[in-house]
Amino acid sequence: MSTGVYQSPMEVAVYQLHNFSISFFSSLLGGDVVSVKLDNSASGASVVAIDNKIEQAMDLVKNHLMYAVREEVEVLKEQIKELLEKNSQLERENSLLKTLASPEQLEKFQSRLPAEVLCSQEESPGAAPPAPHAGGSAV
Repeated sequence: MSTGVYQSPMEVAVYQLHNFSISFFSSLLGGDVVSVKLDNSASGASVVAIDNKIEQAMDLVKNHLMYAVREEVEVLKEQIKELLEKNSQLERENSLLKTLASPEQLEKFQSRLPAEVLCSQEESPGAAPPAPHAGGSAV
């Protein structure tokens, strides 16, 4: 690009910003690149027109981003709903298992639980989990 055509560094900067903005937003949105050339008689009106085009492109990008964010929020809401349902189901199963377990099984399980929790916190991420106990059933 030859800068001799432009009278001031401001005109060069506006031209470069405009070309960057239009090509960036066009590539982002998959559209064609629009080429606009400023001549020697670039006035305040052409700068305002360029500013308006840049603002329109930015609004378009903002709208697309907001749409994508809304879609992602809907997906996450659905995942939260599914996880809450799964949690509720597991709580019901846990409650049922507690009612069906004998008192000695519950006592044995509850006496083991704090030790297992402490052991798992002390292990490094690459270490193997503790070996299951051989006797009795785990509830």
